[in-house]
Amino acid sequence: MSLSRREFLQMLAVGAAAGLVIDDGILGRKATADDKKTDALYDVPPFGNVSLLHMTDCHAQLIPTYFREPNVNIGVGAARGKPPHLVGEALLKHFKIAPGSLEAHAFTYLDFEQAARRYGKIGGFAHLATLVKNLRASRPDRTLLLDGGDTWQGSATSLWTKGQDMVDAQKLLGVDIMTAHWEFTYGAERVKQIVDNDLKGHIDFLAQNVSDATWGELIFKPYVIREINKVPVAIIGQAFPYTPIANPRYLIPDWTFGINDDHMQKMVDEVRGKGAQLVVVLSHNGMDVDLKMASRVSGIDAILGGHTHDAVPAPSVIKNRGGQTLVINSGCNGKFLSLLDLDVKDGKLRGYRYKLLPVFANLLPADKEMAAYIEKVRAPFQDKLSEKLAVTEGMLYRRGNFNGTFDQLIVDALLAVQGADMAFSPGFRWGTTLLPGDAITMDNLMDQTAITYATATVNQLTGEQIKVIMEDVADNLYHPDPYYQQGGDMVRVGGLQYTLDLAQRRGRRIQNVTIKGKPLNAVKKYKVAGWASVQPIEPGKPVWNVVADYLRAAKTVRIGKPYIPRLKGASGNPGYAV
Repeated sequence: MSLSRREFLQMLAVGAAAGLVIDDGILGRKATADDKKTDALYDVPPFGNVSLLHMTDCHAQLIPTYFREPNVNIGVGAARGKPPHLVGEALLKHFKIAPGSLEAHAFTYLDFEQAARRYGKIGGFAHLATLVKNLRASRPDRTLLLDGGDTWQGSATSLWTKGQDMVDAQKLLGVDIMTAHWEFTYGAERVKQIVDNDLKGHIDFLAQNVSDATWGELIFKPYVIREINKVPVAIIGQAFPYTPIANPRYLIPDWTFGINDDHMQKMVDEVRGKGAQLVVVLSHNGMDVDLKMASRVSGIDAILGGHTHDAVPAPSVIKNRGGQTLVINSGCNGKFLSLLDLDVKDGKLRGYRYKLLPVFANLLPADKEMAAYIEKVRAPFQDKLSEKLAVTEGMLYRRGNFNGTFDQLIVDALLAVQGADMAFSPGFRWGTTLLPGDAITMDNLMDQTAITYATATVNQLTGEQIKVIMEDVADNLYHPDPYYQQGGDMVRVGGLQYTLDLAQRRGRRIQNVTIKGKPLNAVKKYKVAGWASVQPIEPGKPVWNVVADYLRAAKTVRIGKPYIPRLKGASGNPGYAV
């Protein structure tokens, strides 16, 4: 049973005043509700007549974790200096967030270790459930909970249960509608099994841009129209458009994906014709793609987006020929919940209020029903999950355009165990953070590596092939047209150094490449370790076993600054702070 809004805020205030909420380990005292304004964080009065709750990219994180935001998220061309390409102090200044505040910790990497020890972990479905229930209680009969996808992948238990742990958690949380990306990496048969059985009658799975490759017929429902507080609300689904490129095509061989602006416009016009007074796109495009789509497709009131894991405190308002569209991205890892209150009158959106709420586990009591479920679903795997592989002496994180310390650990392990000249590791944006002194458990390692195609590989590649791979990934990240970007970050490298020129175009960005200190030889073959090949390969040793062997032998690890290439054109960029 949910608390009333007043009871919820009183509980937070009493807990904080009693010293039970925030342990201020830096100042050596307990923070109070007054000086931290913890009650104000979740005190969001209702507005309008329709409320949308949005989460995305939780990557199967059922329990609270740490997650460090990036210090490198570079925007180029028209995207330079605009959300989501702001980090650290530039982000705080743009959104008028007070340095040192709860929100500053949630939205930036600044003083991360100290702030994390002070404010505690974030996310966790039991704490998220409490927030969802209380927002719904304060807005009865007028809310929808939307899930932007990347929900069934990202943890050991999600991999080992083929996503079932997360499907059941979504249902218990009360998700109404979802779209997808990494869900498809379980294969077409498994996805259809879940959609046609587990989700039926509970969660609408939407994708207006996924079709049968032979007949062109839509695989999933493109949209739903729900009457919310007597307002017909249309939700149109947009799955990740580059799934067969960024992930193995063989897992979904008979399905086609794409951005499909023309079909999106058709869907918008169709739902408007059926009486929808509010039109929302639930997207997994990535924010830059959403911004462009908002400028090209008219009649969309809001795009609730994900994929690029951007935690953006306020909507971007994009003008188009039909008026304007709000573009919102809600972070990742279960760290945030978006609250979009909308005032719809006379068939049109007349006003809105928005808040991206960080889910602080210390400030939100665990929902008992969800907590019991999480304990039950993880219990069969607990011995394996809790294996202590090593201890980290420094912070381990993954997030940033070029590298993270956990990524560096993975390439170091690949080099050492595989005996390679160099190593590649994909620039995934999911993966939790560990603080100095933390044990690295198998659970933590799987948070970085749990995918269905994780086989570690060793290949002989020429210098020319190595450069082509790096140019392709760099173009995906820094192509001036967002519709040619696939999200994710630059491939992580070990044993190799290079320069990247942001002003150049494809084929000319990667410069001055060296391997083991010697210039890259275009015709020479190098032994290259890697993992997560999107091409069909023979099953082999998964990368988590390679890294686990390395950690067990090392017992303690310390990663200093992760390797970042020399950049040309990054000076003064508000998305670059190193």
